Amino acid sequence: MPSIIVVGAQWGDEGKGKVVDLLAERAEHIVRAQGGNNAGHTIIVKGEEFRFHLIPSGVLYPNVQSYIMGGTVIDPKVLLEEIQGLESKGLVLKGRLHLSPYAHVIFPYHRVLDTLSEKRKGAHAIGTTGRGIGPCYTDKASRIGIRICELIDPALLEKKLRYILPLKNEELQAIYQHSSLDFDAVFNEYSAYGELLASFVGEPERIVSKACKEDCKVLFEGAHGTLLDTTFGTYPYVTSSSTISSGVSCGAGIGASKISHTIGVVKAYTTRVGAGPLPSALTEQEKGFFLNNAEAREVGTTTGRNRRMGWFDACLVRHAACLNGMDSLALMKLDVLDSLREIKICVSYRLRGKRIDFPPPTIEDLDRVEPIYETMPGWNCSTKDISAYDTLPKEAKAYVKRLCELVETPLSLLSLGPERERTLFIQELFI
Repeated sequence: MPSIIVVGAQWGDEGKGKVVDLLAERAEHIVRAQGGNNAGHTIIVKGEEFRFHLIPSGVLYPNVQSYIMGGTVIDPKVLLEEIQGLESKGLVLKGRLHLSPYAHVIFPYHRVLDTLSEKRKGAHAIGTTGRGIGPCYTDKASRIGIRICELIDPALLEKKLRYILPLKNEELQAIYQHSSLDFDAVFNEYSAYGELLASFVGEPERIVSKACKEDCKVLFEGAHGTLLDTTFGTYPYVTSSSTISSGVSCGAGIGASKISHTIGVVKAYTTRVGAGPLPSALTEQEKGFFLNNAEAREVGTTTGRNRRMGWFDACLVRHAACLNGMDSLALMKLDVLDSLREIKICVSYRLRGKRIDFPPPTIEDLDRVEPIYETMPGWNCSTKDISAYDTLPKEAKAYVKRLCELVETPLSLLSLGPERERTLFIQELFI
């Protein structure tokens, strides 16, 4: 399996960062292909916490080359802060971190428009992070975006910005009655960012393509989760990029035929941040049985918001397995269920009297579905120090087996906590 894609199979926050970090030990190349700094991964190594938003988390391994590809959108200020933060901890990134010239750049007007647009929607707001991701992708589709290749060339940056900024200022003033942005201030700030980032810009698409042809170990790091896919997710409560495996392949500029294996990362239950339906949401009584958000590590890395929690929803993960062509599951955070005496699984929905096994396409219908649950006994003991799958409590093994049956995907990895060592490998992936 020389080329592996890691994707989230729920609404994001599944633990992809940990899976990528674990697989990166054997990888040679780590690729981030879509999304922006609205994503977040937290890695804990020897008690030290590392937070990632744009840079692939596999960069912690000194032998690995890391890439941010053309399908991403980059806030240069955030990226530079992330680079400086990692370098202050002793990581060497020069010569190891490579930026695509095709990636689009997030500007101040993107962030301002994101916030103003969300506020204007009122009750219809979808709960964006306000980081300008959607407006940047909008400009990309409208063909008025500015890319990294232009950011690092002051003459091109000035030419593009003199054309685009008046359009954005007109939008800010006419629609939102917001003050205009000053050209000199934006140009001076962003040309300085371009100068600092220029040494990281190269030809990552060609390098990664060559690596795939030569059967090098290449790991593609998906951002967000399947249910946030701009086409097949719970629209409009989605992100602005394609989050499924084919979207990762597209954003990396790599043909799908070069991918050997797709891992779908799921929690042993369900969470989501922001607005939108959550069919298997815990009732108020059930919340009392669960760990609280802090204890369950269910606070967003990027936003700091508490995630809403629910029982495992097999309908949603079946949908994700279909869309991604998932070859195996990485099941995360089983330990969060350690204290439960009973555990529910949403196996199907009932909608207008009919039983269905996949989510309906409209959020109105998804909001009104009635979950059909199976209840399984919990194990009511700690799994913290378990080092082999066979020594798991029999109830835990039965629960894991049932989840795999319901989504028709075999297990490759089981996580029992945030630390690297609290992971059970069921299947060898990078061989």
